[in-house]
Amino acid sequence: MAIRKRSVTPPEDYGFFGPGSVAWKVWGYPTSLTVGFSRAVVVEELDPNLVASVDRTQDIYRRPKTRYDRTIHYFALVAFGDSRTTSKAADILVKVHSKAIGIEPYAGGRYDANDPDSQLWILVTGWHSVLKAYEMYGPGKLSDAEERQFWAECARAAELQTCDPADVPRSRAELHAYYERMRPQMSGSPIARKAMAHLMDVTQLGPVPLVLRPARWVVGRFFRAGVIATLPHWMRDMADLRQPRVVDVAVRPVLTVAFALTTFSKRLQLRVLALLSPSTVPVVAPVFLGVAPANPEVLTPAEARERYGYDRPAEAHLEWRAKQRAKVFGAGEEPSDAGLLESEPILGSLA
Repeated sequence: MAIRKRSVTPPEDYGFFGPGSVAWKVWGYPTSLTVGFSRAVVVEELDPNLVASVDRTQDIYRRPKTRYDRTIHYFALVAFGDSRTTSKAADILVKVHSKAIGIEPYAGGRYDANDPDSQLWILVTGWHSVLKAYEMYGPGKLSDAEERQFWAECARAAELQTCDPADVPRSRAELHAYYERMRPQMSGSPIARKAMAHLMDVTQLGPVPLVLRPARWVVGRFFRAGVIATLPHWMRDMADLRQPRVVDVAVRPVLTVAFALTTFSKRLQLRVLALLSPSTVPVVAPVFLGVAPANPEVLTPAEARERYGYDRPAEAHLEWRAKQRAKVFGAGEEPSDAGLLESEPILGSLA
């Protein structure tokens, strides 16, 4: 179905970035919510604590399209959403993550999806992944000034998570140093390898008519090859992702041309996004189609928390999180799903 400008509801404001931001420039390119996003969720699984929570719920296997949809929705909200909706989503996500606690199956330690180190890994790998895809399959590298601004904006996004914005890398050199610090803590465990392979398979996002299945298979193969080509070899080795160099080289011009052609039509980009994440379309449509907000202002997360009455994520829902830990680690019971249910009106249905 065609998405027309006059049918798009104007957002309340520009959110946390707005026109002129490098975040909008990079996240708004068609590489970002496709290959870039897929790379982000794949790389995340190398964190043994995060993948333990993913494996425990089995949601990426039981309801892959829903999980994919809700995760893209949140990433897009941070980049493009209005300040009120995004602040609410960030707050409720702390409650959602309070359910993702337990015992890591290999080292035996406790994991908690709200842990600042895990949240920093999600943030940095997410923003780096969309930048990497933009560089490889989009217009190329940012200028030095733009790259500094990009990482400064990433630190602004960190205020929406439980991690400390001061820990966010601010340059390519700091990014490389961060990966070197994190590398010994990462693990290509059996559950990580299984999750990473699964998350690169776009065929699991839902059925298509029989006549379109060959085309989907071809697209899926290029998509997977494109994601792997962005990964450094140490990550590939951990994940047991083997791909000849000739494929790395061959896939780059194909995807670059495909994404470049897509940029000529914002409506086409929205149609592609609707296939991957229907609930995300209303978030990005105003930006893609040039629909001005009711109030053309850009807020900081701190300003938004003060305006709407939310706590800093690190300090949010502490009593609820303590109850969840008591249920899981004390009573040996399953954690409450209340946060997940509360998130449905904001991030999309769980069905």
